Amino acid sequence: MLEVATVSLEEIINQVKISCQIPSVIEGILTRKIISYTAQEVNIKVEPEELQQAADNLRLMNNLTGADATWSWLQRHSLSLDEFEELVYYTVISSKLAQYLFVDKVESFFVEHQIDYAQIVMYEVVLDDFDLAMELFYALGEGEISFHEIAHQYIQDTELRRKGGYRGILSRADLKPEISAAVFAATPPQVVKPILTSIGAHLILVEEIIEPQLDEMLRLKILSNLFSEWLKRKILDLNFTL
Repeated sequence: MLEVATVSLEEIINQVKISCQIPSVIEGILTRKIISYTAQEVNIKVEPEELQQAADNLRLMNNLTGADATWSWLQRHSLSLDEFEELVYYTVISSKLAQYLFVDKVESFFVEHQIDYAQIVMYEVVLDDFDLAMELFYALGEGEISFHEIAHQYIQDTELRRKGGYRGILSRADLKPEISAAVFAATPPQVVKPILTSIGAHLILVEEIIEPQLDEMLRLKILSNLFSEWLKRKILDLNFTL
């Protein structure tokens, strides 16, 4: 019988190689080095209570409700207690560095890119025939048919048909550029003139445009994005090659 119970470090490294994961592993190593070096350079300190809070959050996130669950998780990930503490420290130092570098830039970035954070509530029916889409568009305008009726008649997907073509709350990044430009220029509630793309003619009802608010969740998202972009630039500046 094939022996599979034991996996060596050499086999793990080989698996990383043949899975083409070396670049992402190297990027992770460089990221840690950049964060550690920069945090030391700007004299960022980590307090014991911050480490404790981060450790508690990590346990909660992984549903580690007791000592047995924690030890099982550490074993599954081949982590020693010291390595777990290193992971917690890295989590805290990363967060504090991101705050140090970009917390004062979040608001101005939001103002400059506010349009990118708007969201839309829309319903959509995609048709193969553009002429049919135009006919239905004008029929809607005349009140001869409802969007729900069109969705029920022309959508093939059962779940989408049951929802009347409801696509949910979407951002610009979720949509093709030609669709994004049209729907965000609409005055809700409005049916947009059919848009032709590579997959068909899109008949879209724009129900609502949600203007962005710089709440805590969006602040954290922008902060994270700014930090990630900064790290990418730092890694590129290193011009690292194997």
